[in-house]
Amino acid sequence: MKKDAVPQQVSSTYGGQRKLFYAVDDDGAYSGIQSSGWEPETTATLAAVAELERLRNDAWQRARDGATSPLEFHMYQRRMDITTLAQVTGLWRWRIRRHLLPKHFTRLSARVLQRYADALDLTAAELTSLPSQPDI
Repeated sequence: MKKDAVPQQVSSTYGGQRKLFYAVDDDGAYSGIQSSGWEPETTATLAAVAELERLRNDAWQRARDGATSPLEFHMYQRRMDITTLAQVTGLWRWRIRRHLLPKHFTRLSARVLQRYADALDLTAAELTSLPSQPDI
């Protein structure tokens, strides 16, 4: 991409910040150019956030009904998925999927609960409970 082609559309997802892009300058060398946003990126980011909020709300309702553990709600609340949570905790994805089942979650050791709590920036007590509303 040429230096003058770097998008400069104001993006609400950047929060007033700018993003560094590398573009070819007039001499043919790569140089860093600040961008204030790009509409397709903003649209994709907002769609991804909306999907995570939908998953969070669904997980909250399922956890209230006893169909899943509070771990699923907190995972989506922190904008993570199973793969991301596995990378942060160092646990296998299949173990995390298993821990989403209430019967296995209630039998987790304090050590594993603390790994999840640390990854999600929660206390163990917060991890094992649900808020009164999903958007809190």
